[in-house]
Amino acid sequence: MRFQLTEDQRALRDGVRQLLARRFDADALRVAVASPGPDRALWRELGAAGLFALRLPEAEGGVGLGLPEAVLAFEETGRALLPGPLIATHLAAGTVPGADTGEAVVTAVDGSLVEWLTQADVVRGDASGAVPLRSVDPLTPLHRVGPDTPGAAVAAPDPVAVLLTAAEQLGTATRVCELAVGHARTREQFGQPIGAFQAVKHLCADMLVRAETARAAVYAAAVTADPADVAAARLLADEAAVRGARDCLQVHGGMGFTWEAEVHLHLKRAWVRAQRGGGVTESEESLAVDLVG
Repeated sequence: MRFQLTEDQRALRDGVRQLLARRFDADALRVAVASPGPDRALWRELGAAGLFALRLPEAEGGVGLGLPEAVLAFEETGRALLPGPLIATHLAAGTVPGADTGEAVVTAVDGSLVEWLTQADVVRGDASGAVPLRSVDPLTPLHRVGPDTPGAAVAAPDPVAVLLTAAEQLGTATRVCELAVGHARTREQFGQPIGAFQAVKHLCADMLVRAETARAAVYAAAVTADPADVAAARLLADEAAVRGARDCLQVHGGMGFTWEAEVHLHLKRAWVRAQRGGGVTESEESLAVDLVG
């Protein structure tokens, strides 16, 4: 089976990337870190561009596209480190007034965590008794809800949310690979670019292999929508994002954890995303059930 992008899909991906490059560049990222909170003007612009209504039928005012197109769009939001409960708002289009146009910011309880609770207009799920947590990612405020007990019953994660999280992780994996290669080409040591050293070459090569393996799995799962494919895609994308960001830090040396570089923000976001429903344990269990069955 081949999963080549169509001309329209490439145009969609490029359009989202251009929009985010124009509206959420490196300067805007630093402003968001200093003053976390969804940029309402940008949120409405994303709504006007169709991000939230991408899979909503045209008869209901949506764009009428499918899951593969949504994956491409959310890969770009992950690549840009765009903050906010994007997936929850996307999933609420058509059921929560204003979600499809970006007029409403929607979040959702995900297991025992909820992102952007106090900044959202609508919360889907029971968030009563929520307790604020100190998030490792300065761009993702977190609250904990419900009993913090191992084995406590939680609702099964939405497969679309799991896959779109994998798409965001794929975006991070791709971006940190680009950052590592760019730094390795320009940073010199002992009179030559550090990319000439074998250890750095291996780090960059491993990052690329993980990212492209995850890309194949995520794109395939978007086409098949098979639960086992979604679980495999999430496992590979989480690994590609977290390990890729850590390796990118190594390529950057100490500078990777300074505020002049965005590498540490990618790592922190990847850590937080990995805790969403459908993460390592749940995906491994899903794959095990499929294999045994």
